[in-house]
Amino acid sequence: MGTRTVNEKTTDPFETWQYRWGMCLYRWGVSAFLTCGGLALLRKKYGSVSEERMGMFQPDVPQNAFWINAVSIGEVQSAFPLIEAMKKESDSPCVLSTATATGRTMAERLLRHKADAMIYSPWDVPRFVRRALDALAPKAYIAMETERWPVILTELRARKIPAFLVNGRLSARSAKKLRFQGKLWRGVLCCFDRLMVRYESDKEGFLSLGVPSEKIIVTGDCKIDAIVKRKNDIPTGKWGFLRKNGNALFLAGSTHEGEEKFALEAFSQTRQAHPNARLVIVPRHPERAAEVVRTARPYGKTALLSELVPDWEIAVVDKVGVLFELYSAADAAFIGGSLTARGGQNLMEPAAFGLQTTHGPYMRNFPDTARMDELGAAHTVEYPGQLAEKWLRALEPDAKIRSREACAKYFEPIGGGTPRSWEIIKECLKDRPKTI
Repeated sequence: MGTRTVNEKTTDPFETWQYRWGMCLYRWGVSAFLTCGGLALLRKKYGSVSEERMGMFQPDVPQNAFWINAVSIGEVQSAFPLIEAMKKESDSPCVLSTATATGRTMAERLLRHKADAMIYSPWDVPRFVRRALDALAPKAYIAMETERWPVILTELRARKIPAFLVNGRLSARSAKKLRFQGKLWRGVLCCFDRLMVRYESDKEGFLSLGVPSEKIIVTGDCKIDAIVKRKNDIPTGKWGFLRKNGNALFLAGSTHEGEEKFALEAFSQTRQAHPNARLVIVPRHPERAAEVVRTARPYGKTALLSELVPDWEIAVVDKVGVLFELYSAADAAFIGGSLTARGGQNLMEPAAFGLQTTHGPYMRNFPDTARMDELGAAHTVEYPGQLAEKWLRALEPDAKIRSREACAKYFEPIGGGTPRSWEIIKECLKDRPKTI
């Protein structure tokens, strides 16, 4: 995709009428929603944590900290090595905010002893954002991946608090949607001091919205650094008990409705050659676990992972945060969210273990999928028979070697996003009155 000429314009992005009116309408809209009953609905939905979402934090949440905003599980994983690097090299505290309960659970799992405080991110409403910034007075604000809330970014700019996007991603499809309000989003994104993005394709997306090229730096994917560290921290053989006398173990991860049956059909075919094989299914949303158990029962003796029974054949995971570790025990994996237009889930995690990894045809959320497929680090399947064939092939010694080599070749040129991002942040902050 070529760079649009809009990127070369010298017009102040904050002075266009589209940006000014767009921000006025956005601020008015979110405020009106709350006034007309929206706040009551939100407080009912989020309960006690709604106070934090309104910018009211416990008094022990530190000020003058690095504020890292990671909406959910994936963003928390990307933030993990960055916060570790910050804590090693800086005396400043780190405050991590999340937007979802699953993100908070993952944060507590990975960063309980790293982040100085964990909060829920405030709703993007002017008075809540101002209250949060008054309370936190952060040294800098660091948004992970896709976080680009208009009110908080414009308020940070007004207060001259540096803001950074780390591990930024913007698909061609998302960029196309944002171009309908291009000058509004150009202004919002220009509130970032730097946008550190994963790949050239992400950079092109931001350039197409008119973000100046000097603000955008391709650093590689921080998730790779997080994955390597987490992989090395897994105790050897932790999940080996899932195998039955050393026989095959297949895994279907981050599955959505309909994908479990796809994997189960493939598993049924593999058992003709390997009757002692087992399957572990990890639904993307663990609250679906009971439903998935009912779907799986016709295919074999099924149990929840938390309630395994003797001689089980199919296990369904009913909690958050164990999928990554489970890859360490598997022979091959199928990645869900990819059989319909949801855009797919993370392929890097199983690839880190050198697994033969398969996915459906819909992987728009992961633009590097084509490269992984080309190298042989991943494979596309479209019907259960194909998946069964790939799983059976993965058990052959020569196929295992080729998968490990392909995965290593994929990771080699794209790691190191975290140290590069941290160096850029330090460089931007070093001339500020408050130094690291």
